[in-house]
Amino acid sequence: VQLQASGGGLVQAGGSLTLSCAASGRTFSTYFMAWFRQAPGKEREFVAAISRYGGSIDYADSVKGRVTISRDNAKNTLLLQMNSLKPEDTAVYYCAANSVVLARTPNDYKSWGQGTQVTVSS
Repeated sequence: VQLQASGGGLVQAGGSLTLSCAASGRTFSTYFMAWFRQAPGKEREFVAAISRYGGSIDYADSVKGRVTISRDNAKNTLLLQMNSLKPEDTAVYYCAANSVVLARTPNDYKSWGQGTQVTVSS
């Protein structure tokens, strides 16, 4: 599956942003999907993951209550709605896919989008 993330930008603290990930190639609904982020000088960090049909969702503690992951299998689209953004949310956000398991580890994901920059100003 090929992935392309979009929707990043510059937003003030407390603001909102919705990221999108468009998938093409093999059937989108066969994949577990996730969002990760990577800030400069830091390791790639798990943000949220969703099962094939959305029945299971997992959030990192750092974003729980502020973000919502969702998917539209008919449109081959993954979304990440982010509210109450903080400067520490500043990072490049990546969408990722794997066909095996709902996971938090980057190494479990075999397909990655190119990333979209989110910058939150204080």
